[in-house]
Amino acid sequence: MSNLETIKAGQGPRTAFLEKVDTKAMAETMVAFANTEGGTLFIGLNKDGKPVDKKIETEALEKALKDADSHCNPTVVVGNWEPVEVEEDTTAYVVPVPRSVELHALTDGRVLIRSGTNNRPLGGQEILKLASAKSTGDFETEIVPGATKDDFSRKMIDEYLAKRAERTKRPYNGKVDDLLREIGAVDKDGNATVGGILLFSEYPQHWLPQSGIVFAKFVGKTPRGENGLAGYSRREELTGPLSKLIESTWNLIWSEMAVSAVVKGLEREETFEYPQFAVREAIVNSVCHRDYRLKGRRIEVRMYSDRLEVISPGGLPGFITVENIVDEHFSRNPRIVNGLFQWGYIEELGLGIDRMMEVMQQAGHKPPSFDARPYSFAVTLFNAREKQAAPAWTRNTNHRQARALQYIRENGSITNREYRSLCQGVSAETLRLDLVDLVEQGILLKVGSKKGTYYILK
Repeated sequence: MSNLETIKAGQGPRTAFLEKVDTKAMAETMVAFANTEGGTLFIGLNKDGKPVDKKIETEALEKALKDADSHCNPTVVVGNWEPVEVEEDTTAYVVPVPRSVELHALTDGRVLIRSGTNNRPLGGQEILKLASAKSTGDFETEIVPGATKDDFSRKMIDEYLAKRAERTKRPYNGKVDDLLREIGAVDKDGNATVGGILLFSEYPQHWLPQSGIVFAKFVGKTPRGENGLAGYSRREELTGPLSKLIESTWNLIWSEMAVSAVVKGLEREETFEYPQFAVREAIVNSVCHRDYRLKGRRIEVRMYSDRLEVISPGGLPGFITVENIVDEHFSRNPRIVNGLFQWGYIEELGLGIDRMMEVMQQAGHKPPSFDARPYSFAVTLFNAREKQAAPAWTRNTNHRQARALQYIRENGSITNREYRSLCQGVSAETLRLDLVDLVEQGILLKVGSKKGTYYILK
């Protein structure tokens, strides 16, 4: 994506705008980007991405960047800044900030991450968790002993280039070796990395046997069958590069998925056991975010009569918890994530879990269940549908609002305090606007005022 396209897309988890040279704001954003996914800082733009009138002197910008870096502990290594012409005779400046394998703080002790369009400070436990994730290093960029660039499949590279060109709307005309180095598939000396082998080798399991997937279809609701025997009717071990793993796992689940049909008018309408997007998202997330350092575990996909479980080796990365998994984003393997994004397996970075919950609800299923443990993370999709399909207005609610409505159905009403307790880690203003939106849609009725306010179904 070009700088102008990035500006047009607006501020977000990996993009920030500053109107002027502001040492404090620059330091805060540099730390937040470095601690999260990395990002691009544009200086000379207002919050809407429009250029400001005041001209920025390059000498002042250079000095401010050095001063901002002195407020970071340890220092944040940023890319070379460059001018970008936003409008005729109007220039902003671009400062790329890569994701760091270190934990960064400001000199006043604050540890920040990028959350949506804001730089959010972390609490004590979140800092410890992020520090633990950072200390593991950047495994996807490590060299694979015995593997070389010659082990990459030209067919896989060509497929990646074609998909990337389709997404970016422009073909790559540079040298392939330069691109492989840019995306982290090889290091500066041309050695194959873990990420490169996983994405472009025909059989990465030769070097990384833990990178496969095990699928099992069970007859009932438990792994154990009669007389203590294994209760599965089918078991498959899947191998190949990550893109092919996703496809083969999806095809296998699809072949085992129950499909029912009803006739509405003159048309036959099929209903799948699980929403297709939810299944694919669970597979893609497990492949993207598993901990590939764990050598004794592969991803497991377990299909029971009442549910589908996708179990990924490695706990949740960074500061991510079950409570904030929808609203926050942190990748253990950002280069693998970006590679599969360019490949087209990720529709929009950071929004998959949100949409997974929505499609499950719209199909009348219970929300997905998340089970986070120190060395594994499991997503469970349930196939049982409620007796009544979800109301039409649920299509106009986000996942937080859906939780609030479920809470009201179970408890009769909800207060602002109860809603904040239900959605920890989300700003009070965001939650207030959620409730205002539900009132404006005619879904909720606001009762009382000030501290006595509560909401009920209208």
